[in-house]
Formats: sequence, C-alpha cells, structure tokens
Amino acid sequence: MKLTISKSVTGPALAGLALSVTPIVFTSILTYYAVVHEAAIAGFTAWQWAGITITCAITSAGLTPPTMLALIFGYFLGWQAVLPLFVINFGGILFINLLVRWLDHERFLAFIRRNPKAQSVLDRILNNELEVIFFAKLSPILPFGLTNLLFALSGAKLKNILLGGFLGMTPRTILAIWSGHEAHEIKTLLENPNQSAWTQIVVIGLIVVSIAGLWQVIQRSLK
Repeated sequence: MKLTISKSVTGPALAGLALSVTPIVFTSILTYYAVVHEAAIAGFTAWQWAGITITCAITSAGLTPPTMLALIFGYFLGWQAVLPLFVINFGGILFINLLVRWLDHERFLAFIRRNPKAQSVLDRILNNELEVIFFAKLSPILPFGLTNLLFALSGAKLKNILLGGFLGMTPRTILAIWSGHEAHEIKTLLENPNQSAWTQIVVIGLIVVSIAGLWQVIQRSLK
C-alpha cells in the first residue's frame, strides 16, 4: 500500500494540488491586507510599486492570482497598472516554465507516455498548442498557475505559451483593471468584483468563448 501511494503521488500531482488550493488562501490574505491597509497602500511610491511588481511576478506563478492583483493594482494605480500587470503575467509564466523544466519535466512526460488517454490529451495540446493556450487563458475560471503548470509540463513551446498567454489574458486583465479603477471602495470591489451587469456579461462571454474554442480545437484534432 505504501509503495502504491508513493508512486502515485508525483511532483506534478502535488504541484497541481498546491496551485489549485494556494490561490484561494492567498486571495483571502490579499483581500484582508488591502482592506485593512488601504491608506498605507495608497501612499506607496513608484519604487515600492516596482518592488511589489517584481515580487508578484514570481508569486503569481502559483500563489497570487493575477486577476486579483489586477483588481488591486487597478484600484490604486488606475490605467497605470497595465504595464505592471503584464510584467506580472509574463513573469509568472516564465518562472513556472523554467522551474518545471529544471525540476520534473522529463519524469512527467515519461509518466504521461504510460497512459494512453493522458498521452492523447497531451498530443492534442501540442498539435494545437497556441490555440489551446489562448482559449485556456481567456477563461476567467481556470487557475492561472495550474494552466501554466500544465502547459509547461506538456512541452509546449515557450514562445507559444507567452504569446497565447498574452492574447488570452489581455481581455481579463483590462477588465479587472477597469473594475478596480471604477470602484469606490476596496472592500466592495474585492468581495464582489463583478458587481455591474455588463461586467458579468463580459465574464460570461469570455467563459463561453473559451469553452467553445477549446471544444472546437479538440473536435478538430479528433478528425
């Protein structure tokens, strides 16, 4: 029994679990900190924001959800948050990609090749990786860190991960920055980021387009 458990619990499996759970925890921590220390954050200098951006570029790989950061940055910086948010998004993608390739990439691929169904999914990603990455990143409900991990482990080209991530994350990021910029209270914003009717429509639209796009790619790859 012990041997079976140890073999089934792989590095990628543990990482996937962590990247699904930790963003929820850190979202609560960020919300509490932003609400309690709103006045202090509002007084941050440009250098402090630069330091926060660099830190979040690393932590966004699995800890701090970029959409939550976009809300907070948008609230305090307005449209000046666009550049820092793209630095954070690219930084998170690069960091986890390089980390995976250094730690457990070949072991994961060897594990996948022993499972025909998993290998089939991997093949579909690699055959249409730019489209799959774009539609996955477009969805507001798919965890940023978990999708980065999946694409890094799949062996997708880094340039496609970055390009697909940029194209897919742009609508979500701009929407979150706008929501933060228009908000009057940080507490209300973070507790209900999609409070306006048209914001909810856009979010639902992004989810629908994401699902429809992924479904189309999968169906096309089966032909």
